[in-house]
Amino acid sequence: MNFSRLRIGARLALAFALTVALMAVISGVAVWNLNRVADDAASMMRDPLVKERAASEWFRNITAGVKRTTAIAKSSDLSLEAVFAEEIKVTTARTNHLVETLGKLADAEETAMLARSAELRKAFLGARLKVLEAKKAGNLEEADRIFANEFAQSATIYLASVQAFLDLQQKSIDAAGARIAADVASGRLYLAALCVLALALCVALAWTISRSITSPLVKALEVARSVAAGDLTMRIHCSGNDETTDLLRALHDMQQHLSSLVSEVRVGIASVGTASQEIARGNADLSERTETTASSLQQTASSLVQLTGTVTHTAQSARTANQLASSASEVAQRGGEVVSQVVHTMQEINTSSKKIGDIIGVIDDIAFQTNILALNAAVEAARAGEDGRGFAVVASEVRSLAQRSAQAAREIKALIGASVDKVESGSKLVADAGSTMGEIVASVQRVSDIIGQISAAAAEQSSGIGTVNTAVSRLDQATQQNAALVEQSAAAAESLKSEAVRLSERMSAFRLHE
Repeated sequence: MNFSRLRIGARLALAFALTVALMAVISGVAVWNLNRVADDAASMMRDPLVKERAASEWFRNITAGVKRTTAIAKSSDLSLEAVFAEEIKVTTARTNHLVETLGKLADAEETAMLARSAELRKAFLGARLKVLEAKKAGNLEEADRIFANEFAQSATIYLASVQAFLDLQQKSIDAAGARIAADVASGRLYLAALCVLALALCVALAWTISRSITSPLVKALEVARSVAAGDLTMRIHCSGNDETTDLLRALHDMQQHLSSLVSEVRVGIASVGTASQEIARGNADLSERTETTASSLQQTASSLVQLTGTVTHTAQSARTANQLASSASEVAQRGGEVVSQVVHTMQEINTSSKKIGDIIGVIDDIAFQTNILALNAAVEAARAGEDGRGFAVVASEVRSLAQRSAQAAREIKALIGASVDKVESGSKLVADAGSTMGEIVASVQRVSDIIGQISAAAAEQSSGIGTVNTAVSRLDQATQQNAALVEQSAAAAESLKSEAVRLSERMSAFRLHE
């Protein structure tokens, strides 16, 4: 619903009317739900509760009758029946009345149950009568037999049938209570839903109506503030017939008249602004070109400094390259010497190895022969006995020779150790030779890098010279442009003066407070 088409009074009246209608609906639902609960309660009180109370009293009467009969049957006092006679009469009459009442209120199922209970009651009363008669006749044993065989069983069945009827009534009462609880819960749910709905509708109405009133006011406030701030570009939409729309229309008219007046003033101000912009632009260009001139001079000086530094760096790089070349030559010489030493050492190792082989062969022969001679000498000395003492001397010499052979073997081991040491020395020399060759390669690489730096320095020198030439040409052009800008600034100043006079004449139409 578009509330802007209605006046504010009509909106408020509509909101109050809707609120009252919602309250009436909520009240009607509450009354309807209370009537449902009252009807269910009345129905429960009218039939099930009455029958339940009657059945309960019936059950109590039966229980009392069973107790009285039991007391009479178990007692040896024959006058006890006369004591309970009046009470039995009253209880029987009351029970007949209760059964008659239940028969009037019973439905089909309950009527069948009552008929069954009536038959069981007859059996119960017949058994009780037999017990009393036997007791009255003084036949106690017969009374006990009838009590145990007939009365107790009939009483139990009779009580069970009445209890079943009582349980049925209690179930009916519980069902009625459940219906009442369900009605209360559903009524509470309906009322809660209606209250939430009413609250939501009231909030929606309040928000919508307040929005329809406050939004145009806020818009009018924004328009007034924008006009006060000098902003006349805000669009004002006026749709509706209420008081706030009238206010927005008035503000719109004010804005339009003020805009037309300001637009006329802006024409002159635009001309003044254009002239001012030209002067400012010219001055900015003049300042920028002056800064460009200074920057060009700085670049020229910087380029000269860089050129000087580059030349110096080039000379230093050349000297460094020469030194590195000399170092590389020396390292190469040392590498050659080391290699020659390695070759000589390896030759010595080879010669020593050959000698060792020869000596080892000789020692092997000597050792072999010595062993044979020692064996022969020992054999001959044993054979000769006393005559073989000379052989014993020979055997002693042979043993000495064997010892010398062992000594020679030890010397051979020493020579082998020395050979191993020389081999390790040769390995170290080879490692030194490899390191030296690595230094040679690194030196050559550094020489290559220095040469590259020299080439780059030459390129930088060429670029610096070109930068100097460009800067000089820019200085010449900037000087010529500055002269032209001076003339343009003068012409713009004259135009600005004329526009200022025209603007003063237009603004003289306004009257201001002193």
